[in-house]
Amino acid sequence: MHPAPSLIIFTTLSGFGFGLMAWLGAGIGPAGGARTLAAVLALAAAGAGLLASLGHLGNPQRAWRALSQWRSSWLSREGVMALATLAAFAAGTLAELLGRPAPVLGGLAAVLALGTLFCTAMIYAQLRTVPAWNTPLTPALFLAFALTGPAILLGRWAAALALLALTGIAQLAHWRAGTGALAARGLGVAGATGLAGWAPGGHVRPLEPPHTGRNYLMDEMIFRIGRRRARALRRLAMLLAVILPALLVVLVPLTGAGWLALGPALLAHVAGTLVARWLFFAEAEHVVGLYYPAARG
Repeated sequence: MHPAPSLIIFTTLSGFGFGLMAWLGAGIGPAGGARTLAAVLALAAAGAGLLASLGHLGNPQRAWRALSQWRSSWLSREGVMALATLAAFAAGTLAELLGRPAPVLGGLAAVLALGTLFCTAMIYAQLRTVPAWNTPLTPALFLAFALTGPAILLGRWAAALALLALTGIAQLAHWRAGTGALAARGLGVAGATGLAGWAPGGHVRPLEPPHTGRNYLMDEMIFRIGRRRARALRRLAMLLAVILPALLVVLVPLTGAGWLALGPALLAHVAGTLVARWLFFAEAEHVVGLYYPAARG
């Protein structure tokens, strides 16, 4: 799949924002002005992520129409849940600023935030046309990443270490399950064309390409990445998103380094998340690529 920058920014920022809302809504985090600042950051990150997602739409001005299909569309459910989360969290934050804390609103916002993250992950996990995504590991991966960054930001070092380990395990498992997922399902040109039972030995190859020039499917659904480059980026993603932050977080209780360690740990984790999310799209093979063997390489 083509790693569109808008989708990478959307899933990274909105994941961080709604993950932070889940922590704060559950009553975990600083108090006073620091809590207000964290709340503003959560709203800003989630809002910026949602705005970035509009860049991937052909007609962004019609995005509101997607909300009407919540009965059958995970994208629509995500939109409805996101708006409900933002409303509940903003109302709870305002109540705190006015000196009238509303724990019920906070708890509701936390539940809705987790629901939004799950809906976002299911947009990809429910796609049988992309076997690498069509696994329960996808929601687990999205939730792990979304909760880890905010744990580092809030200085919850014990939880951050546990979540970093969980994120690393989920990411490695997702990579392992996704590698060769398309081939593992027995899919090929013969199955894609429906000619498996007609061809000698079940072997089919296209005589001519489907199109004489590039088209939307080739630009959006087919993306080539070399194995050596993919392996290098996987190592970089794991180093930045998990290993380096974990080492820095360990320094906090041992040395009392505070933000001297947590700040770089958070920056490294976010950078690693961006690399991992780029790979999430770049390595995924869509079944439509079976019709373009030359383009897939």
